[in-house]
Amino acid sequence: MSRSVTTRQVAVIGDGGMGTLCACLLAERGAEVVLWSAFAEHAAALARDRENRQFLPGVPLPESVRPTADVGDVPRDADFLVSAVPTPYLRAVFRDLQGRLPEAPIVSVSKGIENDTLCRPSEVLRDVLGGPTLAVLSGPCIAFEVARRMPATVVVAAEDPNLAETVQDAMGNPYFRVYYNSDVVGVELGGPLKNVIALAAGICDGLELGVNAKAALLTRGLAEITRLGVTLGARRETFAGLAGIGDLITTCVSAHGRNRTVGERIGRGQSLAEVLEAMNQQVAEGVPTTRSVVALADRCGVDMPITREVHEVLFAGKSPRQAMRDLMTRPWRSEEEAL
Repeated sequence: MSRSVTTRQVAVIGDGGMGTLCACLLAERGAEVVLWSAFAEHAAALARDRENRQFLPGVPLPESVRPTADVGDVPRDADFLVSAVPTPYLRAVFRDLQGRLPEAPIVSVSKGIENDTLCRPSEVLRDVLGGPTLAVLSGPCIAFEVARRMPATVVVAAEDPNLAETVQDAMGNPYFRVYYNSDVVGVELGGPLKNVIALAAGICDGLELGVNAKAALLTRGLAEITRLGVTLGARRETFAGLAGIGDLITTCVSAHGRNRTVGERIGRGQSLAEVLEAMNQQVAEGVPTTRSVVALADRCGVDMPITREVHEVLFAGKSPRQAMRDLMTRPWRSEEEAL
C-alpha cells in the first residue's frame, strides 16, 4: 500500500456475511468499526461470541469491531458508512434509521434492484436519505474466501474520486485489491444482473448439462447483462471488468454462491419455496431481482432470453428442462447480431 494508514471511524449497517467481512477489512486497516444489526439478539450474540456464526462462521471479529443494535452507537463523526442491507429490506431499514444517522458518505455493497421502483440500491438510499455522497463496491468477492485471506479484487465506483480513494485506503490490503471506476451505473448493475444468470448456471449444474452448456450460458448471459446495462446508461467496457465478467464467473462457479446454489437445487427438482425455506435466513438476491430485471427489459425493449426463462422457471412453474430446450431451439441468428 503506497498511501499512509489513517485511523477512521466507520459504521457498517447490516450484519450479514458481506457486512461482517467489510467490518473485518476496515478493522484490519486500523478503523474503529461499529457493526449495526437490526436484531438485538443477533447483535448480542456477535458481541458475546466475537464471531458471526450464522453468516460468516469461523471468522473471529477483530477487537476494534463493536456489534450493536443501538443506532445511537454509530459515531456522529464517522468518516463513512457501509450499507450492507439486502436490497429487499433496504428501503425499510433506512427509513427507520432516517434522521438518526450521521451525515456521512455511504458505500453501498448491496447487489439487487428494488422490485416496485426498479431502483438500484444507491438510488434507494438517495431517495430515502436525500443527497448523501455515495459510492458502490462490487466485484468477485465471496466473503467466506476473503475472510480467510484468500486473494480477491473488487472495484469501487463513485462520482467523487476522493471518496473512492478513501475506500481504497480504508479497505484495500495485500489480499484485497480495490480498483476505481467512475461508472457508478455499470458497477452497480453488474452485481444484480449476474445474480440472475447465476440462478441459470445453477439450474444448468442441477440438470448435469456439462461444461459446454455452462460456458455458453455464461457467455450469452454476459451479452444480456451488457445489453441492458448499456441501455440504462452504463459503459460497455465496465461489463468486461471486475463488476461484470469477474463477478459473473465467481458467482456461477463457486460452491458458496447462494444464487447458483438455489438454481442447482431447482435444477435437481426442488421447488423455489422448498429451497428458500431451507436457506436459514440467507438471502439469494437473484430471486427477487429476476422480477425487476424482466420489468426493466420490458421497459427498455431489451432482449434477455435467459433471464426470461429463469423468470418462467421461478415464478410460472416452467420445468428447467423445458426452459433449456426453449433456449436451444430459438431461431438462428448471427453472433454479431446477438452481442
